[in-house]
Amino acid sequence: MARKASSKNNSAERLPRKEMPWGQLPRPADDTEPFSGLLCIDKDKGVTSHDIVAAVRRLAGTRKVGHAGTLDPMATGVLCVGIGKATKLLQYVSAGFKEYTATIRFGITTTTDDAEGEIVETAGCAALSADVLVEQMSALTGDIMQVPSSVSAIKVQGKRAYELAREGKETNLQARPVTVSVFELCGEPRSDEYEGVPVVDIDVRVECSAGTYIRALARDLGAALGTGAHLTALRRTRVGKWSEQDCASISALAEYVGEGKPLPYISLADTCAGLFEVIEVSEDEARRLQHGQFIDMRDLEGVGVAFSRGLPIALLETHKGQLKPNLVF
Repeated sequence: MARKASSKNNSAERLPRKEMPWGQLPRPADDTEPFSGLLCIDKDKGVTSHDIVAAVRRLAGTRKVGHAGTLDPMATGVLCVGIGKATKLLQYVSAGFKEYTATIRFGITTTTDDAEGEIVETAGCAALSADVLVEQMSALTGDIMQVPSSVSAIKVQGKRAYELAREGKETNLQARPVTVSVFELCGEPRSDEYEGVPVVDIDVRVECSAGTYIRALARDLGAALGTGAHLTALRRTRVGKWSEQDCASISALAEYVGEGKPLPYISLADTCAGLFEVIEVSEDEARRLQHGQFIDMRDLEGVGVAFSRGLPIALLETHKGQLKPNLVF
């Protein structure tokens, strides 16, 4: 029976390789010691979070890499990337409060609620007062119910919402509870014109819980004002305790590797200490935890991390008057 030709031989059918802003990346030296820890990346505009993961895999010389919370291609800023055993902690990193700066444009609505989408409505907006904006923004502050963007990464019947949107299928996403601690105006509204449509741009700062969509805040604010709105810029400035000051770009990390220097990662111990209450345990208790056994109770609210001789041993939670390991390093 004749076999189908391998796709590897059909080079003419291959899609062109996507060019990255950092160019060709070096690989670490063969004698580089493997490590586990957290890298804080200052994400470039125009690349996906998966592109960042792929770059870190090459620079760190390991496949065991993941990210804590997707950033859209248009967005820049803090993307926390776990390497090795630190990938087990990413769900806790992504669960922390986040901070953003953004620019919202009123008068134009797009399919994606940001500048990457196609224009679907041009109601126009000649002017907006700061007082009116602040009043409507306050209604979107606090504990609110938010319908995620139709092009979010939320799974609907096994597929991402943005994948269904690309296929032209409707997604009826349900409103979810989120907390917007800060939604503030930065500076005065700016009147402008885009392709003949009068628009108003504002800069904002947002502090919010995990699961909050900034583009959805822009969408809902535009709807409340009757003008429509979308994001034209978005930058994440903080994830939990890690801010943009802790970050390095992929290009900067490539220079480290190219010069034979170790990547400036946050150790597994420091990552754990930054996320959880630290509980010191004896060597005997450490051995028991590593074998999945419980240890005597300590005061603990939520999740803690057991440390022995300066090293993280396991994540702990209370269970029937004892502490049990729910993740062992």
